[in-house]
Amino acid sequence: MPDKESTDRRTFLQYGGTAAATVASVSLAGCGNGEGNGDGEGDGDGDPAESAAEVTITLSQFPDTIDPLDHITGDYFDVFDHIYEPIFDFRPGEGIFPRVVEGQEVQGDGTTDLQLRDDVVFHNGDDLTAEDVAWTINRTLDPDFGVQSPIGTFGLGSIEGAEAVDDLTVTVEYGAAPGLAEFEYGNYGRAMNREWSIDNHDAENSAISGSSPDDFNGTGPYEVVDFTSGEEIVLERFDDYWGEAPPFQTVTFRANTESSGRAAALEAGETDLTINVLPEDVATIQDASGVEIRNVTSFRTIFCPMKNTVEPYDSPEFRRAINHAVDNEGIVEDVLSGFGRAVGQPVAPAINGYNPDVEPYEQDVGTAESLVEESGYGGVDITLTAPQGRYLNDAQVAQTAADQIDQLSNVNCEANIVEFPVVSDENSAGVEPENITHPFYMIGWGTITGDADYGVQGFFTVPDNPSRTFDDEELSDAILESQQIQDPDERTQQLQEVMEIAHEKAPWLFLHVQESIYGVNEAIQWEPRPDEVVYVEEMDR
Repeated sequence: MPDKESTDRRTFLQYGGTAAATVASVSLAGCGNGEGNGDGEGDGDGDPAESAAEVTITLSQFPDTIDPLDHITGDYFDVFDHIYEPIFDFRPGEGIFPRVVEGQEVQGDGTTDLQLRDDVVFHNGDDLTAEDVAWTINRTLDPDFGVQSPIGTFGLGSIEGAEAVDDLTVTVEYGAAPGLAEFEYGNYGRAMNREWSIDNHDAENSAISGSSPDDFNGTGPYEVVDFTSGEEIVLERFDDYWGEAPPFQTVTFRANTESSGRAAALEAGETDLTINVLPEDVATIQDASGVEIRNVTSFRTIFCPMKNTVEPYDSPEFRRAINHAVDNEGIVEDVLSGFGRAVGQPVAPAINGYNPDVEPYEQDVGTAESLVEESGYGGVDITLTAPQGRYLNDAQVAQTAADQIDQLSNVNCEANIVEFPVVSDENSAGVEPENITHPFYMIGWGTITGDADYGVQGFFTVPDNPSRTFDDEELSDAILESQQIQDPDERTQQLQEVMEIAHEKAPWLFLHVQESIYGVNEAIQWEPRPDEVVYVEEMDR
């Protein structure tokens, strides 16, 4: 496949040129052309005659909650970010820009002050305040906070807390460099209504719950007007939105768990855009009238952790042997029909910290067999456990990799295809041998912050990380060192060193970065993003 990446490998950090100075520029959301209206004013009005009436989007999963911080799932964010607005606007390859937050000032003492706009209102008419934003951040950090976010501290690893200084100023505290902290709160901060969240909190189920359109309450450009749980959610323009009116009056989200079903809905004209098209359904869409395939290399890496606290994965020679046994380039070409890119490090090429000098492992059966003998584990039997239906042709990828490992004269390998929760549970089970059921398994990880720290710290850092998948102080220390580096360029260099160390230690069977494949109505003007986010504001018809 041609290289359709739309990002580069430079650092995204915005704080570097604005430390101790307020960021004054404002990037308005809801702009059909991706630009603000120049003066920071937005009346929420739009001329219906100049914009399309509606658009329908089909997802692979449907949200089962009204809480935007209940899951780290792209399908959920695709819906909720139109309702519960992010406080910053993240643009892959460009940076993190103000949105609900009008400006920020790095204080130099492990804190940054965020200045909110003064014209943002919730769908129920309440004004957005600093108390709301601080409360939203804090609920992800403290399990005893009262209305805990089930996602915990994923994505907010360095954030220590937030406090409302006045009605429109939030102070965020963190234990890392300001640039890393910005990646985190810039991606996970949401504008949620504190009082509404508490009122809708179901303490028995530890969730914010509701079942009617009125139970949703954000500040986004769209508000919910119809909701059938598990089936359909219909949004309409929010008249009092602070920014420019979005391009469509009505947005409908549906879901179909089958790629073929999503493709059929597109071909039948029942939807305008469908996500997560599998390679085998690409030809069907390409051959249909009025629709087409659009794809981009994503931020999502597919790999197979090897937990090094159990045999035979405690041997670095054995782990490198497994990498040399597998033909990643061939898997991308033959199993993914070219919709991917082989890698030999934890993150994708578009991520800050990716090391362009680290190449994928080459398949070399002789080298692999020699390394197995050097490891002392010749003749061992191993199992590769993998999900089906979670990633692009995941079961086929796993079966192919297992077959190639099995072709070694001194290793026997078979694939074990399971439901995704099995590998998800293993991924969070940690490295204590008594907790390990599937030490060699396939999983994917989207580095949605655009920064390599998010792609490595949860897997490799040792202190205060019971769910890590690998035990190695050198790799852990290199990551922790990167978190404290203030200079963006120096930090990027350190992250690239982390990539080199990870390649050498081979904590994973490195596979590939997968393509995001979409089926789209040809009339829709829209280009896919590498972070897998679908914003209606970036579309037009």
